[in-house]
Amino acid sequence: MPDADDIDALARSAARGDSAALNALLVAVRPEVLRLCARFLPNREDAEEACQDTLLALANGITRFEGRSSFRTWLHRLTANRARSTYRTLRRRCRLEAGGVPVPDQADPQLTSVVAGTRLDLLDAFESVHPDLAEVVALRDVLGLSYPEIAVLLDVPLGTVKSRLHLARRQVRQRLGAE
Repeated sequence: MPDADDIDALARSAARGDSAALNALLVAVRPEVLRLCARFLPNREDAEEACQDTLLALANGITRFEGRSSFRTWLHRLTANRARSTYRTLRRRCRLEAGGVPVPDQADPQLTSVVAGTRLDLLDAFESVHPDLAEVVALRDVLGLSYPEIAVLLDVPLGTVKSRLHLARRQVRQRLGAE
């Protein structure tokens, strides 16, 4: 796999309209995107769907990559947002297919692992907080970005990142019943 500098160079070329660079970029980042999607979505097929959605969004939106942050950081934000969107779509689809039978709010431990249940609960909790808050906690706690990386990516002061993260964690803990 190309190193970070090579990936950044491919991203800059792709953002300028180089289709060969875009193709090489998509191939190079696919494994990382799939790994990141799997942090959000416990089912491999769902993670793969989110990965494809992310790669499509990357291909369609690469011209919006401005280089203010590293490409990796920008990609993590895009991946987090697409994985959360895929989850919402899958949940909506499940409700429709249930034909009026209520979908359980909590994951059934008989049908899913503890880790998978926890991730589903976390995604549900993200849906209950403001998107700006959910995004910060997803970038920090799920994808592991640093506070300065998040500040640059979101174009907000470091203190704003910290306060949003504090508020988001408190709201997510309340939703998960941990307080």
